[in-house]
Parts: sequence; C-alpha cells; structure tokens
Amino acid sequence: MDKLTFLKEELVPTLTSLDSRTLPVFGKMNVHQMIEHMAYAFRQASGLIPLPPANDEAITAKMYQFMISEKPFRDNTPNQYLPDTPSPANYTTVAESLTHLQIDIDYFISVFSDDKEKRILNPFFGNLNADEWIHLLYKHAMHHLRQFGV
Repeated sequence: MDKLTFLKEELVPTLTSLDSRTLPVFGKMNVHQMIEHMAYAFRQASGLIPLPPANDEAITAKMYQFMISEKPFRDNTPNQYLPDTPSPANYTTVAESLTHLQIDIDYFISVFSDDKEKRILNPFFGNLNADEWIHLLYKHAMHHLRQFGV
C-alpha cells in the first residue's frame, strides 16, 4: 500500500481500533489529543494554518534532507509552535475527532488534486509539494502510531 492510500483509507480505521485509554510509550499526549494533533497537521499541510519559517534557509535545507529520508522522527521530537503541555481536545469524543480527521485528510487531498506541484510552506522543512507533504504526513502518522504501540 502506498503512503497516500494509507493516509486516505487506513489511518482513521487504524486509529479507530486503538483503545482511547492506551497510554503513550513516549510523549505527553493522550490518544484523543494525538488524533486532533494529526488533524492539525493535515490542516497545516492544506494551507489552512500558515506558520512562518522556524529556521534560516541552511537549517531548513538540512531538515528537509532528514524529512525526505526514511529515518523516523525521534521520540519526543520538539515543535516550537506547540505548547509543552498538550492542548485539551476540541471535540467531546474520540469518534467526533476521528470524523474531523478524515474530513481534514480528504480536504488535504483535494487541495493538491489539480496541481501536484503546488507548494505549501512547512515551517521546518520548507515549501513542499503534494508528494513531499504525503511523505511527511505518513512519517508523522507512523511516529504517533508508534507512540501508542501500533
């Protein structure tokens, strides 16, 4: 299965099968917060949450090389745009958050449907096209699935 197919068709069902009481192997987020964090990532990838570059061009270029590799994110990778303490969930139930995650995934796909070379800024890795965002979002999803032992 390719990365886009996983994100589009398998991520939400995989998260649906995860017990919401599962404790993280690392990090501070609970399952509900992680699901909403992933939805945030898809909204950012869609251009709905623009953030300024976090680093200069040289550091961004080095970070891009890591991003396009198959190397996983380290446990507890910091994000200067997120608080140290995870935000409370926006939606009352995990099921509701999962519904919104699927909506955000579908919207992300639609943003690039007519132009795969369209570029949207990621504050850490630079201006990414559809394939680069898909790779990053897949890598990000694998990081958080590993966080909960999946």
